[in-house]
Amino acid sequence: MKATRRAVMVAAGSAALLPRFAFSASDPYDVPMQGSVRIIHQTDTHAQARPVQFREPSQNIGVGTAEGHAPHFVGHAFLKHYDMKPGTRDAHAYTFLDFAKLAHQYGPLGGFAHLKTVIDQLRAGAGPGKSLLLDGGDLCQGTGVANLTKGLSMVELGNMLGIDAMTGHWEFTYGESGIENIIKAFHGKFIAQNVFLSAEAGMTGKPAFNTQTGQVFEPYIIRELGAYRVGVIGQAFPYVPIAHPRRFVPDWRFGIHESHMQKMIDELRQVHKVDAVLLLSHNGMEVDLKLASRVTGLDIILGGHTHDAVPHPVLVKNPGGTTIVTNAGTAGKFVAVLDLDLAKGKLRDLHYKLLPIYTDVIKPDAAITAAIEKSEAPYQKMLSEKLADTELLLYRRNNFYGSVDQVIMNAAREEMDAEIAFSPGFRWGNSFLPGTPFTMGDLLSETAITYPMAYTSMMTGSAIKAMMEDVCDNLFNPDPYYQQGGDMIRVGGMNYACAPAKLIGHRISDMVLDNGKAIEANKSYKTVSWASVSLPQNGKPIWDVVADNLRRQKVVKVANPNQVKLVGIGNNPGYEA
Repeated sequence: MKATRRAVMVAAGSAALLPRFAFSASDPYDVPMQGSVRIIHQTDTHAQARPVQFREPSQNIGVGTAEGHAPHFVGHAFLKHYDMKPGTRDAHAYTFLDFAKLAHQYGPLGGFAHLKTVIDQLRAGAGPGKSLLLDGGDLCQGTGVANLTKGLSMVELGNMLGIDAMTGHWEFTYGESGIENIIKAFHGKFIAQNVFLSAEAGMTGKPAFNTQTGQVFEPYIIRELGAYRVGVIGQAFPYVPIAHPRRFVPDWRFGIHESHMQKMIDELRQVHKVDAVLLLSHNGMEVDLKLASRVTGLDIILGGHTHDAVPHPVLVKNPGGTTIVTNAGTAGKFVAVLDLDLAKGKLRDLHYKLLPIYTDVIKPDAAITAAIEKSEAPYQKMLSEKLADTELLLYRRNNFYGSVDQVIMNAAREEMDAEIAFSPGFRWGNSFLPGTPFTMGDLLSETAITYPMAYTSMMTGSAIKAMMEDVCDNLFNPDPYYQQGGDMIRVGGMNYACAPAKLIGHRISDMVLDNGKAIEANKSYKTVSWASVSLPQNGKPIWDVVADNLRRQKVVKVANPNQVKLVGIGNNPGYEA
């Protein structure tokens, strides 16, 4: 693999940092130790235990000050910004360009058996007692097996990888007792500084890590790595009770908690005298970039949630110096390596690499492979059922449209006799090449959640627009602290226009049904949706709705995909048609 090298000089307190990026010419996973300690970071694997074909987005639009800055580059703009060539391994790993062709050429990426081989090699290269493996969350959700085992199948694999600490997001959708079971089974530490007991739960004596402050979880870990002390703070997804049913976490309150974050940083530095402070974050990259500009004393943010594979860190100035912000992709496709050159009380230098996990050049770990097969065995008949053959490339990750979501919505409309369908703007899920069988296991990798029920409702045109405006604001609000990190809700049976750069109430327009009739504000329409955060879950799971449809259709296809006309984006490098 061709070496990619970029050097940036910044000031971090009184220290000069020189992040360097390089690969070995012979073995991309032979990474010589170039610092005092080694941090290995993975995030957002979404239970993809096996290698995946995961198409990166052609839409990752940044608006306002975010336009033209990481992570908002796609396609050719991405290749240009990061000095990569089309048609290469890196172009395939990081972009959607020629996806099907290059997928056949280079094969799938990721998989825990291949991750294990790479991680073991990276840890061996660091030397005994000088490395940490950190997981940024969304380890335990995203496949049928994970959902059926309430995440515990993935905890076992994480233990086999040797994860030292993790934080969470979708783990919370297994409920308070479910995540407590995950933590009990996990051999490392679950850390989150930003989850507190509600006032009522505190008064009634509900359990917490710190009953005086109400902190539910251990906020950070401190590890002696060689001659140095490293502190790692956890930041769980701040919007859990908004993005998911509050009933899953009735006793807990979430948020960014910036001032408490600063308190934790100061405590690590002033009381525990650590030499480096890292944040293991599930905020999303835009939130991390803002946070990095406002807190001081934080050396590095290891980011997740928004599924951005960012080859080079972003350097953010703040009143105390500079914080380095990273993000390590999704679906097990990447692992990040950070070699920290430390002095007493400060980070002097950073050597950073984001490594795509190319399965055709890595020998899978036999023990992990056996563990995956064992976890799948009780469900193999169900998972392997062929529902249909694919006629098109199925993918999800895009700001406005995913072909797999269109298939889900088309099936729901037909099965439940609705005019309009909605599907959540989830960023997790696999991709599937044309001409391959689509199984029940594949369908579950797009739908496996703990609140999956499909339902119909009557909505007026004005209510539909208001709902879409609200979701769109979660994606494009000018203040990153109001962005929840998902993509736009998918709409089936209706086309519309969107102006991302405008403010809430003025983004959505030109709403027209498939039959050409304009949506009327005061008229009611029958809609179908799934994954409600508020309604009782007493309907039919969306996977059963779609499976019934595909069994009859026998072919996965989309004759007339719905369209979103984007207004005012010009030559935005986060959009490529």
